[in-house]
Amino acid sequence: MTEDKAFDTISYTLENKTAKINLNRPEVHNAFNEVMIAELTEIFSKISKDESVRVVVLTGNGDSFCAGADLNWMKKMIHFSYQENLEDSLKLAELFYLMYSLPQPTIARVNGAAIGGGTGLVAVCDIAIASENAKLSLSEVKLGLVPACISPYVIRKVGEGRCREFFLTGERLTANRAMELGLVNQVVPLEKLDQAVQEKVNQLISSGPSAIAMCKELLRNVPGMSFDKAKTYTAEMIALMRIGDEGQEGMNAFLEKRKPKWTK
Repeated sequence: MTEDKAFDTISYTLENKTAKINLNRPEVHNAFNEVMIAELTEIFSKISKDESVRVVVLTGNGDSFCAGADLNWMKKMIHFSYQENLEDSLKLAELFYLMYSLPQPTIARVNGAAIGGGTGLVAVCDIAIASENAKLSLSEVKLGLVPACISPYVIRKVGEGRCREFFLTGERLTANRAMELGLVNQVVPLEKLDQAVQEKVNQLISSGPSAIAMCKELLRNVPGMSFDKAKTYTAEMIALMRIGDEGQEGMNAFLEKRKPKWTK
Protein backbone atom coordinates (compact mmCIF):
# COMPACT_ATOMS: atom_id res chain seq x y z
CA MET A 1 0.00 0.00 0.00
CA THR A 2 1.23 3.50 -0.78
CA GLU A 3 0.01 6.72 0.75
CA ASP A 4 0.90 10.13 -0.63
CA LYS A 5 1.28 13.46 1.12
CA ALA A 6 -0.96 14.25 4.05
CA PHE A 7 -4.10 16.14 3.11
CA ASP A 8 -6.26 18.23 5.41
CA THR A 9 -9.70 17.13 4.18
CA ILE A 10 -9.20 13.83 2.37
CA SER A 11 -7.12 10.67 2.68
CA TYR A 12 -5.65 8.73 -0.21
CA THR A 13 -4.19 5.24 -0.57
CA LEU A 14 -3.18 3.11 -3.55
CA GLU A 15 -3.31 -0.66 -3.14
CA ASN A 16 -3.70 -3.47 -5.67
CA LYS A 17 -4.18 -0.99 -8.54
CA THR A 18 -7.07 0.66 -6.68
CA ALA A 19 -6.93 4.29 -5.56
CA LYS A 20 -9.10 4.89 -2.50
CA ILE A 21 -10.09 8.45 -1.71
CA ASN A 22 -11.89 9.14 1.55
CA LEU A 23 -13.59 12.43 2.26
CA ASN A 24 -12.23 13.07 5.73
CA ARG A 25 -14.28 15.69 7.57
CA PRO A 26 -16.59 13.39 9.55
CA GLU A 27 -17.26 16.07 12.17
CA VAL A 28 -19.24 18.00 9.51
CA HIS A 29 -20.50 14.92 7.63
CA ASN A 30 -17.73 15.36 5.02
CA ALA A 31 -19.15 18.64 3.75
CA PHE A 32 -16.84 20.19 1.18
CA ASN A 33 -15.21 23.61 1.28
CA GLU A 34 -12.61 25.36 -0.83
CA VAL A 35 -9.82 23.26 0.72
CA MET A 36 -11.50 19.94 -0.08
CA ILE A 37 -12.27 21.10 -3.63
CA ALA A 38 -8.59 22.01 -4.13
CA GLU A 39 -7.36 18.73 -2.63
CA LEU A 40 -9.76 16.60 -4.66
CA THR A 41 -8.72 18.47 -7.79
CA GLU A 42 -5.06 17.82 -6.97
CA ILE A 43 -5.45 14.10 -6.35
CA PHE A 44 -7.75 13.42 -9.33
CA SER A 45 -5.38 15.36 -11.60
CA LYS A 46 -2.54 13.15 -10.41
CA ILE A 47 -4.56 9.94 -10.82
CA SER A 48 -5.55 10.87 -14.37
CA LYS A 49 -1.86 10.62 -15.37
CA ASP A 50 -1.02 7.53 -13.30
CA GLU A 51 -1.23 4.31 -15.34
CA SER A 52 -0.71 2.21 -12.22
CA VAL A 53 -4.20 3.22 -11.06
CA ARG A 54 -6.85 1.02 -12.64
CA VAL A 55 -9.91 1.91 -10.51
CA VAL A 56 -10.83 4.75 -8.15
CA VAL A 57 -13.13 4.31 -5.15
CA LEU A 58 -14.55 7.44 -3.51
CA THR A 59 -16.23 7.29 -0.10
CA GLY A 60 -16.68 9.22 3.13
CA ASN A 61 -15.24 8.63 6.59
CA GLY A 62 -17.74 8.25 9.41
CA ASP A 63 -21.46 7.79 8.94
CA SER A 64 -21.95 10.11 5.93
CA PHE A 65 -20.78 10.13 2.35
CA CYS A 66 -20.95 13.91 1.83
CA ALA A 67 -23.37 16.51 3.17
CA GLY A 68 -22.71 18.92 0.30
CA ALA A 69 -21.31 22.41 0.74
CA ASP A 70 -20.00 23.38 4.17
CA LEU A 71 -22.28 25.96 5.80
CA ASN A 72 -19.40 27.98 7.22
CA TRP A 73 -17.87 28.17 3.75
CA MET A 74 -21.23 29.26 2.33
CA LYS A 75 -21.51 31.97 5.00
CA LYS A 76 -18.29 33.50 3.70
CA MET A 77 -19.66 33.49 0.17
CA ILE A 78 -22.63 35.61 1.22
CA HIS A 79 -20.24 38.56 1.25
CA PHE A 80 -18.48 37.64 -2.00
CA SER A 81 -18.98 39.73 -5.13
CA TYR A 82 -20.42 38.16 -8.27
CA GLN A 83 -16.91 37.79 -9.72
CA GLU A 84 -15.61 36.13 -6.55
CA ASN A 85 -18.59 33.77 -6.50
CA LEU A 86 -18.02 32.95 -10.17
CA GLU A 87 -14.34 32.13 -9.64
CA ASP A 88 -15.23 29.97 -6.64
CA SER A 89 -17.98 28.12 -8.49
CA LEU A 90 -15.78 27.48 -11.52
CA LYS A 91 -13.35 25.56 -9.32
CA LEU A 92 -16.17 23.22 -8.28
CA ALA A 93 -17.37 22.89 -11.89
CA GLU A 94 -13.84 22.02 -13.01
CA LEU A 95 -13.56 19.36 -10.30
CA PHE A 96 -16.79 17.69 -11.38
CA TYR A 97 -15.68 17.60 -15.02
CA LEU A 98 -12.25 16.27 -14.04
CA MET A 99 -13.86 13.42 -12.14
CA TYR A 100 -16.41 12.74 -14.88
CA SER A 101 -13.76 12.62 -17.62
CA LEU A 102 -11.16 10.62 -15.68
CA PRO A 103 -9.68 7.84 -17.88
CA GLN A 104 -10.03 5.30 -15.08
CA PRO A 105 -13.42 4.00 -13.91
CA THR A 106 -14.73 5.50 -10.68
CA ILE A 107 -16.94 3.93 -8.02
CA ALA A 108 -18.85 5.92 -5.42
CA ARG A 109 -19.05 3.89 -2.22
CA VAL A 110 -22.09 5.63 -0.74
CA ASN A 111 -21.88 4.72 2.93
CA GLY A 112 -24.45 7.26 4.17
CA ALA A 113 -26.11 10.57 3.36
CA ALA A 114 -25.16 12.26 0.07
CA ILE A 115 -26.84 15.65 0.04
CA GLY A 116 -26.69 18.47 -2.53
CA GLY A 117 -23.19 18.49 -3.97
CA GLY A 118 -22.69 15.10 -2.32
CA THR A 119 -25.25 13.71 -4.75
CA GLY A 120 -23.25 15.47 -7.45
CA LEU A 121 -20.15 13.52 -6.43
CA VAL A 122 -22.19 10.33 -6.76
CA ALA A 123 -23.46 11.37 -10.20
CA VAL A 124 -20.02 12.10 -11.69
CA CYS A 125 -18.77 8.63 -10.72
CA ASP A 126 -19.27 5.88 -13.28
CA ILE A 127 -20.80 3.44 -10.81
CA ALA A 128 -22.46 4.05 -7.45
CA ILE A 129 -22.96 1.35 -4.83
CA ALA A 130 -24.95 2.47 -1.80
CA SER A 131 -25.75 1.05 1.59
CA GLU A 132 -29.42 0.61 2.46
CA ASN A 133 -29.23 3.45 4.97
CA ALA A 134 -27.98 6.00 2.43
CA LYS A 135 -30.08 9.05 1.61
CA LEU A 136 -29.62 11.28 -1.43
CA SER A 137 -31.06 14.70 -2.14
CA LEU A 138 -30.67 17.70 -4.39
CA SER A 139 -31.87 20.04 -1.70
CA GLU A 140 -30.44 23.33 -2.98
CA VAL A 141 -33.89 24.83 -3.58
CA LYS A 142 -34.54 24.61 0.17
CA LEU A 143 -31.75 27.17 0.58
CA GLY A 144 -32.93 29.37 -2.28
CA LEU A 145 -30.19 27.98 -4.54
CA VAL A 146 -30.01 25.56 -7.49
CA PRO A 147 -28.03 22.36 -8.21
CA ALA A 148 -26.13 24.22 -10.91
CA CYS A 149 -22.62 22.79 -11.31
CA ILE A 150 -23.80 19.22 -10.86
CA SER A 151 -26.82 19.50 -13.15
CA PRO A 152 -25.09 18.41 -16.42
CA TYR A 153 -24.09 15.11 -14.85
CA VAL A 154 -27.28 14.37 -12.93
CA ILE A 155 -29.48 15.21 -15.94
CA ARG A 156 -27.32 13.08 -18.21
CA LYS A 157 -27.43 10.18 -15.79
CA VAL A 158 -31.15 10.07 -14.99
CA GLY A 159 -32.86 12.25 -17.62
CA GLU A 160 -34.63 15.60 -17.62
CA GLY A 161 -38.06 14.23 -16.79
CA ARG A 162 -36.97 12.74 -13.48
CA CYS A 163 -34.84 15.76 -12.62
CA ARG A 164 -37.87 18.01 -13.06
CA GLU A 165 -39.32 16.29 -10.01
CA PHE A 166 -36.44 16.04 -7.54
CA PHE A 167 -34.59 19.22 -8.60
CA LEU A 168 -37.75 21.19 -7.86
CA THR A 169 -38.92 19.39 -4.73
CA GLY A 170 -35.51 18.87 -3.10
CA GLU A 171 -36.95 15.69 -1.62
CA ARG A 172 -34.88 13.10 0.23
CA LEU A 173 -34.45 9.90 -1.75
CA THR A 174 -33.90 6.51 -0.16
CA ALA A 175 -31.11 4.41 -1.61
CA ASN A 176 -33.64 2.15 -3.32
CA ARG A 177 -35.50 5.12 -4.81
CA ALA A 178 -32.19 6.51 -6.06
CA MET A 179 -31.52 3.17 -7.70
CA GLU A 180 -34.92 3.23 -9.40
CA LEU A 181 -34.04 6.67 -10.79
CA GLY A 182 -30.62 5.56 -12.00
CA LEU A 183 -28.52 7.66 -9.60
CA VAL A 184 -27.34 4.48 -7.87
CA ASN A 185 -26.47 1.16 -9.52
CA GLN A 186 -26.65 -1.21 -6.56
CA VAL A 187 -27.97 -1.16 -2.98
CA VAL A 188 -26.69 -3.53 -0.31
CA PRO A 189 -26.74 -3.79 3.49
CA LEU A 190 -24.03 -1.63 5.07
CA GLU A 191 -22.10 -4.69 6.27
CA LYS A 192 -21.88 -5.96 2.67
CA LEU A 193 -20.87 -2.64 1.11
CA ASP A 194 -17.14 -3.35 0.99
CA GLN A 195 -17.72 -6.78 -0.53
CA ALA A 196 -19.97 -5.35 -3.24
CA VAL A 197 -17.46 -2.61 -4.06
CA GLN A 198 -14.58 -5.10 -4.24
CA GLU A 199 -16.54 -7.36 -6.59
CA LYS A 200 -17.07 -4.41 -8.92
CA VAL A 201 -13.40 -3.42 -8.65
CA ASN A 202 -12.40 -6.96 -9.67
CA GLN A 203 -14.71 -6.82 -12.69
CA LEU A 204 -13.22 -3.54 -13.83
CA ILE A 205 -9.59 -4.59 -13.36
CA SER A 206 -10.19 -7.70 -15.49
CA SER A 207 -10.97 -5.46 -18.50
CA GLY A 208 -8.49 -3.67 -20.73
CA PRO A 209 -7.47 -0.30 -19.25
CA SER A 210 -7.30 1.43 -22.64
CA ALA A 211 -10.62 -0.11 -23.64
CA ILE A 212 -12.24 1.26 -20.49
CA ALA A 213 -10.79 4.72 -21.13
CA MET A 214 -12.10 4.65 -24.70
CA CYS A 215 -15.51 3.45 -23.50
CA LYS A 216 -15.66 6.50 -21.26
CA GLU A 217 -14.75 8.69 -24.22
CA LEU A 218 -17.54 7.11 -26.26
CA LEU A 219 -20.01 7.78 -23.47
CA ARG A 220 -18.93 11.44 -23.27
CA ASN A 221 -18.93 12.15 -26.99
CA VAL A 222 -21.46 9.99 -28.83
CA PRO A 223 -24.66 11.35 -27.19
CA GLY A 224 -23.92 14.81 -28.63
CA MET A 225 -23.16 13.58 -32.16
CA SER A 226 -25.36 13.24 -35.18
CA PHE A 227 -25.70 9.69 -36.48
CA ASP A 228 -23.70 10.68 -39.54
CA LYS A 229 -20.77 11.92 -37.46
CA ALA A 230 -21.03 9.02 -35.02
CA LYS A 231 -20.68 6.50 -37.86
CA THR A 232 -17.20 7.72 -38.76
CA TYR A 233 -16.11 8.42 -35.18
CA THR A 234 -17.05 4.98 -33.87
CA ALA A 235 -15.68 3.09 -36.89
CA GLU A 236 -12.34 4.88 -36.57
CA MET A 237 -12.21 4.13 -32.87
CA ILE A 238 -12.79 0.38 -33.17
CA ALA A 239 -10.34 0.15 -36.09
CA LEU A 240 -7.62 1.78 -33.97
CA MET A 241 -8.41 -0.46 -30.99
CA ARG A 242 -8.19 -3.61 -33.13
CA ILE A 243 -4.67 -2.84 -34.35
CA GLY A 244 -3.47 -1.53 -30.97
CA ASP A 245 -1.36 -3.56 -28.55
CA GLU A 246 -4.17 -4.00 -26.05
CA GLY A 247 -6.72 -5.10 -28.63
CA GLN A 248 -4.26 -7.55 -30.16
CA GLU A 249 -3.40 -8.98 -26.75
CA GLY A 250 -7.04 -9.26 -25.73
CA MET A 251 -8.12 -11.04 -28.91
CA ASN A 252 -5.12 -13.39 -28.85
CA ALA A 253 -5.70 -14.21 -25.18
CA PHE A 254 -9.33 -15.07 -25.94
CA LEU A 255 -8.37 -17.33 -28.86
CA GLU A 256 -5.61 -18.98 -26.85
CA LYS A 257 -7.92 -19.46 -23.85
CA ARG A 258 -5.69 -17.57 -21.42
CA LYS A 259 -5.96 -14.41 -19.36
CA PRO A 260 -4.69 -11.23 -20.99
CA LYS A 261 -1.48 -9.69 -19.68
CA TRP A 262 -3.19 -6.70 -18.05
CA THR A 263 -4.82 -8.95 -15.44
CA LYS A 264 -1.44 -10.05 -14.03
